[in-house]
Amino acid sequence: MAVLVAVLVAAGAVLRVLQARGPEAVALPGQLQKAAEKRLVGTAVDDTALRNEPGYRRNLAEQFSSVTPENVMKWAVLEPVRGKRDWAAADRLVDFAAEHDQAVRGHTLVWFSQNPPWVEALEGDELLQVVREHIRTTMERYAGRIRTWDVVNEPLEDDGTRRPSVFQRELGDGWVEDAFRTARVADGEAKLYLNEIGAEAPGPKSDALYALVRELLGRGVPIDGVGFQAHLNRRGVPDGFRANLERFAALGVDVAITEADVALKLPADAAALRVQARVYRGAVKDCLAIPRCRSITFWGFTDRHSWIPATQPGRGAATLLDAELRPKPAYRAVLKALRGRG
Repeated sequence: MAVLVAVLVAAGAVLRVLQARGPEAVALPGQLQKAAEKRLVGTAVDDTALRNEPGYRRNLAEQFSSVTPENVMKWAVLEPVRGKRDWAAADRLVDFAAEHDQAVRGHTLVWFSQNPPWVEALEGDELLQVVREHIRTTMERYAGRIRTWDVVNEPLEDDGTRRPSVFQRELGDGWVEDAFRTARVADGEAKLYLNEIGAEAPGPKSDALYALVRELLGRGVPIDGVGFQAHLNRRGVPDGFRANLERFAALGVDVAITEADVALKLPADAAALRVQARVYRGAVKDCLAIPRCRSITFWGFTDRHSWIPATQPGRGAATLLDAELRPKPAYRAVLKALRGRG
């Protein structure tokens, strides 16, 4: 009996190790990065999976030409204590990308969320100087290795007014302009983006974003692109998304899909997965129709690592691969769209 117990304990330990390492990568029916040709196809990267799961790393390396840090370049991670910066996780991703000839999208420099508490407590000129220092220090560290940055993330409310962040409250409307001007000085070669959620279709938020970008350009502010996050659901790509991309591109800036996923009610059945595939295909085709739509980034590529279940209870199954790294209809739909079929 003692021998049997020992064997069962050992087997359980092995199982836990295998579960922690994640599923093995399966053979997928193509490579997204090769199908895309001239456009970057990227994904947000989960640092724990990057460190611990070989199957995850293999798919990350094989499928994508661009990577975005999901959390490890946010201010609360980089500098949780004032003056004490931790670059380990961010460096790990940048090094992985260099090893696999991938571009990195720096995300994000100034955002209303995921700031360390000490930043939220600052006021006036002190906050302004700290923001500038954060932008300079971060961008200069990765100059030449990160070519695109989400400089400002989500500055607007859904009704088009300025979001009441610590930056807006303490620095006024000018903080967005100042962030972009500081970023240009920090790295004159990087592409600088304003990234926004829920602005895919014309409406109060998108119109306010358009007005803001036009105003910044009119003032000579160095903004190179606008990111549309495209966190979608089975209702589909919003009407007017392609036309909206076109009107921003007509201002003379690049556009990009920066955080695409399609959340479903759980459990997701075959019919829901087919709807999801159509939504993904539509978003990709809209980007491909716009010459200045430079990249398509998915906010994670496997249901094993997705932010949706934790933030939208009862929803999930939002990515291209299932939790076992097997391709879903969405993966095949995106692959066909990138190849110009479907």
